[in-house]
Amino acid sequence: MTVKERTVGERGGQAARRRETVDWRRIGWLAAAAVLLGAVIGLGAGLLTLLLYGVEHVMLGYIEGPSVPGPFAVPGVRRAISVTVGLSIAAVAWYLLRGKARKVPSVKRAVAGDRMPWWQTVVHVVLQIFIVGSGASIGREVAPRELGAMLAQRFCDLFHLEPSDRRMVVAVAAGAGLGGVYDAPLAGMFFAAEILLADISLETIGFGLGMSSVAAFVATEIKGHHAFYDITAMQPGETPTLMVFALLCGVICAFAGTAFRRGSSWASSHKATGRALLWQMPLAGVLTGVVALAVPQLMGNGRAAAQMGFSTFVGGSVSGPASASGAVQSAQSAAASPWTLLANGSDVLGGWLNGIGLGASGLGGTGTGVSGTASVSAAFTDSRLWILLGLLAATFMLKAVVTLLTIRSGASGGVLQPGIALGATLGAMLGLLWVCVSPADSVTACALIGAAALLSSSQRAPLMAMCLVMELAEAPITFFVPVGLAVAASSLVSRWLDR
Repeated sequence: MTVKERTVGERGGQAARRRETVDWRRIGWLAAAAVLLGAVIGLGAGLLTLLLYGVEHVMLGYIEGPSVPGPFAVPGVRRAISVTVGLSIAAVAWYLLRGKARKVPSVKRAVAGDRMPWWQTVVHVVLQIFIVGSGASIGREVAPRELGAMLAQRFCDLFHLEPSDRRMVVAVAAGAGLGGVYDAPLAGMFFAAEILLADISLETIGFGLGMSSVAAFVATEIKGHHAFYDITAMQPGETPTLMVFALLCGVICAFAGTAFRRGSSWASSHKATGRALLWQMPLAGVLTGVVALAVPQLMGNGRAAAQMGFSTFVGGSVSGPASASGAVQSAQSAAASPWTLLANGSDVLGGWLNGIGLGASGLGGTGTGVSGTASVSAAFTDSRLWILLGLLAATFMLKAVVTLLTIRSGASGGVLQPGIALGATLGAMLGLLWVCVSPADSVTACALIGAAALLSSSQRAPLMAMCLVMELAEAPITFFVPVGLAVAASSLVSRWLDR
């Protein structure tokens, strides 16, 4: 061996030893960020949730929760006025903010290094929560993500973190905002790793999960804890036929999710700017309010529309008095079902639903379903089945249109919750048809599968989508199996469509 070769070998060995040396100082800063920054982001997420409840109380006279998933009991005129006034006020505020103040970059741009101005970001975040609370059809999850990213940049400035670490800290903090506001640490971690960083490494997963968990814990202490979606009308476990449904539903949801993603991308790229904000956003509020006169479940971030799909219940429709799936909808869940709340309303739709037998007792004894049919052929010829399908289809289409209209008008917000709403209603539609030939399955399980599958294709993030839906619904862990199959099918078909 020559002297030169020995020198090169020694240098290589020294470099390898340096790489193996643990940088405890860096690990300490990251651990401090996970705890301290996670706690501050959790505080912000909890306060934003309380702000949402306050806006709903003032503008609509109700506060959303497990027993009231949407403004069903709010008079139609007040619903229309609320969303119109809310978007009109936001239009003026955003016109001044975007035209006179420093621009607030997106979370992705913040991860790439763009600076998020502090007071402009706070105002931008509050406006998003305000329009959702007033009834605008758009998601509220972007607000806590932007708040988390802005706080992370200040943390990195304070402690002089390296540029490579800054990128990871800002991304993980944005994910922690999502995890905190929805009490979904897995989804928050995967949002940062899968969407913002595209890095599923051990360090990213550990750091992201730690910060999201701290944020979720702190936020829950402030805003309280409850399942975001009620899925108690679901069967006790997966079945072979449900696996088949998951595969078919995943393929169908891939087409719908891809279309929704392209539509939201188009709406964002053609978003109103300048003085156009001053008339397009109020117009979007008027149109939303007019539709909400008859369809209140399309208002807000999508919780009411999604719950409509999850609460669609078939009790004793195909296999006698007791459903073969083993699904049982309690009286409490039936009372909080959007179907029941719609039927009990004082508007024209409520009277019509009661008139055709879709009242508080539902079609399935304790909930909403198709009862009294003894065969598959009878189930398909039951007019109430097709009425249910029509109402779900109307909710699906109107929610998609109004959400894209809101984005196009210039409003800022997210599409995660609207995507779940579209997936749940589409899954419930497919489920109503499926349970007529496979009574061992429940419509609620089909809606859960549809929500995860459509969200996966619309976000191009299967891990985040699957975890977010499962965490929001607090679904039994065994349902990761059919949900995972549907998400896999949706992701593959969506990728093929993109090509």
